[in-house]
Amino acid sequence: MTSIPLAPARPWRIWLVWAVGVAGYVISVTNRTSLSAVGVDAATRFDADASTLSLFAVIQLFVYGGMQIPVGLLLDRFGARPIITIGMVLMALGQVVMAFASDVGIGILARVLIGAGDAAIFPSVLRLIATWFPDQKAPIMVQLTGIVGQAGQIISIVPLAALLHATSWSIAFGSLAGLAAVFAVLSFAVIRNRPPGRTADVAVDTETGAIRVVTSAADLRVGFVESWRHPATRLAFWSHFTTPFAGTAFVMLWGFPFLTAGEGLAPATASLVVTAFVVFGMVAGPVIGALSSRHPMRRSMMLVLPTVAFQAVVWLAVILWPGPAPIWLLFLLAFALGTGGPASMIAFDHARTYNPSHRLSTATGIVNGGGFIAGLLAILFIGVAMDVQGAGSPDTYSLEAFRLAFLTQFPLWILGSVMILVERGRTRVLIGLKEPRARSERRGG
Repeated sequence: MTSIPLAPARPWRIWLVWAVGVAGYVISVTNRTSLSAVGVDAATRFDADASTLSLFAVIQLFVYGGMQIPVGLLLDRFGARPIITIGMVLMALGQVVMAFASDVGIGILARVLIGAGDAAIFPSVLRLIATWFPDQKAPIMVQLTGIVGQAGQIISIVPLAALLHATSWSIAFGSLAGLAAVFAVLSFAVIRNRPPGRTADVAVDTETGAIRVVTSAADLRVGFVESWRHPATRLAFWSHFTTPFAGTAFVMLWGFPFLTAGEGLAPATASLVVTAFVVFGMVAGPVIGALSSRHPMRRSMMLVLPTVAFQAVVWLAVILWPGPAPIWLLFLLAFALGTGGPASMIAFDHARTYNPSHRLSTATGIVNGGGFIAGLLAILFIGVAMDVQGAGSPDTYSLEAFRLAFLTQFPLWILGSVMILVERGRTRVLIGLKEPRARSERRGG
């Protein structure tokens, strides 16, 4: 065993590093969802139909999801400080491009830059939590990070939309660019990769218990293969795939048009429902986090799958309701979708528990990519379904078209739920909580 000199960091410094990191995450969420309340404005500015409007969010999420594994590998190699800084710079550049974009091609380029920058932030903050906080505090800090970060959605729903309508498109998105640039400087100045005195990461082999000092593998493919090989990583991937995508599709693009053009709500009331989605998620986070910590062996059956079922049942009720849904049901929908984000954080507990520290960020990248792959599929499916029905522009949006379009989410829920059950069984076999099927059958079990 190799000893590592550790000097305890002062509490104020730990919290300062986390505070700057989580504030950067708030900014990244604001950038990610910056089209959520201005989708109709974007459709008008770019003369875009539903599929094209979906393309803005789909490409952004595709880049985000595709960057997760490279970002994870880079984090394992270089640490959080440079990755967060670069991510902020990319988002600032993306919003500058968006501020002056007047055609679809330039707008898509802007969303590519924003997606690439956004991809770097959350995994980096998770890395900071893993290196600066004791293990027993990590699950709480991950949930708290997710809760605080969702405030970025409120910024994009209310102040950004108000600024756009009070000034201009260029001023609103240029302001986001300036904010991201400020946090690029702040992140580089304040954040450090690890506490003072810690010269290396400690890796614990979860199968043998051996402790060693490690660095990232020279062949970066090894980290990915080793992470994906463990069924708990795949369980985490499918958990993150299945729980948050409906909320992502709702808040990133389709929720506001559905509530206003479909359900007939006034913009102020629609903003209140979407804001309630964020608030409900922030309230549900501590409850789900506490239950996850208290019942670590029953997270999938007790929290993840019931959350998926809750979202699906409430969405079905909204879709099947005769005529416009009552306001209480729309708030219930906001609550159901709001539980998806906190439930998805359980996936990172799986990744952290079963992967040694030298490939932690690689595993985190795999897991984080799952939710955004599902999110981009949901957004794309909804947009295509609207166009197929001849309801692809704000002038042709209708409640019935939205209802049929939102049904495209159900195959994603079904696929994800089945894979969660499969990988949960394999994980329990590997860690000794369940016998392999063939062995059980030989014993008559």
